[in-house]
Amino acid sequence: MNQPGTATSTPPEVEAYLAHHPAPAFVDAVIFDCNGIARGKRLPGEALARLYTKGLCLPASTLLLDIWGNEVEGTGLVARTGDADHECAPVAGSLRPVPWSPRPGAQVLLQMQTPDGTPWEADPRNILIRARDRLIARGYRPVVASEIEFRLFAAESAVDGTPAPAPRPTSNGPAQLYGLDDIALRSELFAEIEAACHAQGLPADTLIAEQSEGQFELNLLHVDDAVLAADQAVLLKRTIKAVARRHGLLASFMAKPFGDQAGNGQHVHVSLVDAQRRNRFSTADSPSPLLYRAVGGVIDSMRDATALFAPHANSQRRFQPNCHMPLTATWGFDNRMTAVRVPLAKAAETRIEHRVAGADANPYLVLAAVLGGIEHGIDNDIEPPPQAEGDRDPPGTVALPDTWERALDAFRSSPFIATCLGEPYQQMFTACKEQEQAAFRRQVPQAEYATYLGAI
Repeated sequence: MNQPGTATSTPPEVEAYLAHHPAPAFVDAVIFDCNGIARGKRLPGEALARLYTKGLCLPASTLLLDIWGNEVEGTGLVARTGDADHECAPVAGSLRPVPWSPRPGAQVLLQMQTPDGTPWEADPRNILIRARDRLIARGYRPVVASEIEFRLFAAESAVDGTPAPAPRPTSNGPAQLYGLDDIALRSELFAEIEAACHAQGLPADTLIAEQSEGQFELNLLHVDDAVLAADQAVLLKRTIKAVARRHGLLASFMAKPFGDQAGNGQHVHVSLVDAQRRNRFSTADSPSPLLYRAVGGVIDSMRDATALFAPHANSQRRFQPNCHMPLTATWGFDNRMTAVRVPLAKAAETRIEHRVAGADANPYLVLAAVLGGIEHGIDNDIEPPPQAEGDRDPPGTVALPDTWERALDAFRSSPFIATCLGEPYQQMFTACKEQEQAAFRRQVPQAEYATYLGAI
């Protein structure tokens, strides 16, 4: 991370950027909070060099606001500290254009640090850096890719807030899984998303039409830096939402917009390579013992980490039978019914696919939990349980938490989470989610009025 200094010359990264994108009208300084929401400040374009040499201050509480943007007193970061600032510095190599903006603009990722210059432990990006570096210290570099699902809706919802699927330009019947016509019908939107990804250096790859109306999946190519992979995931989500707005649509990564239709997931693929770039999850002709220990650790820690994979009130609605959504901590070779799948692949491409997280989860925290689970399995020689056969769980399979509250209970008391994320962050994240849960308990859903008001 670049450290703020006192130099007055233009930093090389800024010089290189301005050579290709002169005179930006503004620069968005962006940091992602615990819910994966972009926070920060928009500065005038002429402040770009100053941002690199002097940094930017934000309240430390910024990274632990609740889903509505409210401060969370339970974190200890507000009244107890006077809502003190922490300094943020630009992430080296993250300066990019804002290709969807009608005015030329720049954007740069931030990393928060404490007043003494050490990385702030409540920054999700810093948490992932620590998880990645612990594996690197053991001789393993994670190679990571993400698959992210989303849905397109009309810009305006119904009076009661129910979203309407985006109207199709033409209709030849209902949406089709893997249907190429569904992609072709929105070719202008997806061409603009593709161009925006290219302009930002985001390695967008395969686009898939999913099961529900207006639902799609966009995949990112593997990269050998887990932190960069998460950076690319959050920027991809920001790009899809922004380009959809330009087309008069709402793109949403909400986990389960409709209870009886497919939800939006975030599948993470991970392998480990050594210094010679050899995939340590395979031998010449078979999966390696390291793969089994990695799977064992991810399975063993999955229940405790579910609050990261399903962090919102709506997230748990994905956990339904017969929806390609795992309800238990299972694994198997080329089995899409399991929580952890080892895809069919050549030996050099052997990897695990973690299939639990929703598209609404924070990619930094999801990856930190997955890498932490791998580390847990390697350090403790954890063998995985028996494989699941199809959708049949072997005896003794551990069920994942079936409510948001139970997921947070498991997270709150977990020694694994305390080690993986740090005990202070475990407590602060818990406080944030407790505040959100309390707010939802005070809201009476429309269904309860319809059911009880006149009947009782």
